[in-house]
Amino acid sequence: MSMRFTTKARRGMVVLTAVAGLTLGVAGCGGGGDDDKKPDTSSSASNDAGSNESPQEGQDDVLAELKGEDGLILKITSAARDAGGFVTVSGEIKNDGSQTVRVPIETRGDETEIIRHGESLGGATLVDSANKKRYYVLRDTDGRPLTTTDMPRIKSGASIPVFMQFPSPPTNASEVTFQLPTFASATIQISG
Repeated sequence: MSMRFTTKARRGMVVLTAVAGLTLGVAGCGGGGDDDKKPDTSSSASNDAGSNESPQEGQDDVLAELKGEDGLILKITSAARDAGGFVTVSGEIKNDGSQTVRVPIETRGDETEIIRHGESLGGATLVDSANKKRYYVLRDTDGRPLTTTDMPRIKSGASIPVFMQFPSPPTNASEVTFQLPTFASATIQISG
């Protein structure tokens, strides 16, 4: 009976984490501005050459830029620690190549549980060298990774928003190495 209670509590925590992550994602995508058309303009600006970026979307906001294959670039714009005990890494994948491409299937990792659920960024990890720990992407109660899934083909010059959620390293670990299969590794700062 104790084991059943623990399993249910874990499932509840994962569902709570997923709901909190989705809430953060929706809040981060909300306009909040004076003009309803403002988010549309900023979306199209990110798909263009980027010369019309607002000060909030400037290069200063990029924590890391990781090069992948076929001209793909992952720009990490935030790594925020939440009181719920997890870290959400957000950013975008941009196609800097000349042809339409897909995010490589290898980014989902090689864990059987994640492979069952299709295309995702489930292979991402955070490495805390100071505490000698590696953190894998969180999963919901059905084993689906708490990341962007079912990513479309990305046209040349276009980008798609992405996110990944991890268990939170200790608060003394503010600097971690982010890794995603087929992309270069990079050191990022966790805020919060």
